[in-house]
Amino acid sequence: MASSPPPSAELSLTSSAFVDGQPIPSKFSCHGEDVSPPLAWRGIPVDAKALVLLVDDPDGRDWVHWSVLDLPAGDGTLPEGVDPAADRPQQGTNDFRKVGYGGPCPPSGTHHYRFTLYALAEPLRLSGHPDGNGVRRALEDSDVVGQARLTGTFTP
Repeated sequence: MASSPPPSAELSLTSSAFVDGQPIPSKFSCHGEDVSPPLAWRGIPVDAKALVLLVDDPDGRDWVHWSVLDLPAGDGTLPEGVDPAADRPQQGTNDFRKVGYGGPCPPSGTHHYRFTLYALAEPLRLSGHPDGNGVRRALEDSDVVGQARLTGTFTP
């Protein structure tokens, strides 16, 4: 990211399905319904013009499980089970090579899943359903004005 501020004390990302640092329920994994968990955020910086959510697994070589692009820059939510076929929000292609969310599915051991919300000075304006590498490259070239992270764990 062009500028990489530390996570903001005012910007927060939460889920009603799990608490930061705690296990993600099986429902949101490949062992369950494999639907996206509900998320909520608040405290968006005033100079933000768009939000991007990137979900990855640092224990699985930064495997991208979900990306949601150019969300409105304001307090908001994503409901449980965001439809990958929906026009809005724009979703990227995950590392399972599918558009939308792909839940935790580690082969063994406990993995950590980082739900990182980036507040950007300008929207990414990527077309279609870019893959995780494309989203990461765009974020590196973006002016990040705030960041929040929610981490969950999963053990098969």
